[in-house]
Amino acid sequence: MHFHDDSLYPENQEKLVIQAAPYGPEWLPGDAADIPLTMDEQVQAAVDCYNAGATVLHMHVRELDGHGSKRMSMFNEMMARLRAAVPDMVIQIGGSISFAPEEGGEEARWLSYDTRHLLAEVDPAPDQVTIAINTSQMNIVEIMTDEDLEGTSIGKNPTLHTAYRNMVVEAGPDFYLEHLKRLHANGIQPHFQLAHLAQLETVERMIRAGVHTGPLVLNYVAIGGGFAGRHPADLVEFVRRVPDGAVLTIESSMRAVAPMNAIGIALGCHVRVGNEDNLWGRKGERMTSVRQVEQMVKISEGLGREIASGPEAREIYHIGEYYADTDETLARLGMVPNRRPGQRGPMLRPEGSRALV
Repeated sequence: MHFHDDSLYPENQEKLVIQAAPYGPEWLPGDAADIPLTMDEQVQAAVDCYNAGATVLHMHVRELDGHGSKRMSMFNEMMARLRAAVPDMVIQIGGSISFAPEEGGEEARWLSYDTRHLLAEVDPAPDQVTIAINTSQMNIVEIMTDEDLEGTSIGKNPTLHTAYRNMVVEAGPDFYLEHLKRLHANGIQPHFQLAHLAQLETVERMIRAGVHTGPLVLNYVAIGGGFAGRHPADLVEFVRRVPDGAVLTIESSMRAVAPMNAIGIALGCHVRVGNEDNLWGRKGERMTSVRQVEQMVKISEGLGREIASGPEAREIYHIGEYYADTDETLARLGMVPNRRPGQRGPMLRPEGSRALV
């Protein structure tokens, strides 16, 4: 992203979109006071986050036994109820469906490609499904401390801790090429969950090859363990490398969520909070998903940056937009065009491309 001299002025930035992740698929009920269990509680969690200022909901579904649901019928029911309860929210389903271990906890893993593809068939359809690019280690506990995990099932159960330490995101080309095709066919926007610059480069290659012709909406996922870490320089470099027309949300873990998001807010990016990522406020003090949303509102308003409403978030996220071809996609994302046969020298945006933006 390019920064002009006035790019840090809040009146020149988009209003802040707050993404809430209040379903904590790695946790069990009791790990935090606000882990919703019943369907009523899960829907109420969305309502509460929306009322606090969140306009995007990152959704997982839980069975009554406390474990993450893998049943599409549950996703259908949840989606229908959310559409009625929070109609202005952007609803985003977590593409793992559930990565929690089965009873016993020997292995934490993302579900099979075929199972994850079923998210493209959820009815009513979500606005987005998150999509991982390239198989990667996802050791979510690598940069979590004993204090971070104090009182949780992961902290108490060494088997669970080992399961999450060894977790891998299976997302090779056979998966993401087919998944993108199915999401596009059903009018669902892919929300790219990217661990580092190499994955961003893969996405750019897909855009240039015409595999993805639509808005570029993504999270920078700074959770360590094979994903980005918490170094601010890495965050700033990722922001610099993202195309000007992309929509970028910052995601981190535990007590690093607030400072990483504060940097993101100042830079004009968007933020994600919730008990899926963090359980803590000040050291030793628990913090609910709703309070985390409220904290982002306070930080943003302190900088003079306004909070997006639900309809404004849908516009910022370009929900429902589709582009005709590769050239239009590149132009709308502010990327230079592909090289034409025999063309030499730097690639410049074509004359008149502003009409596409």
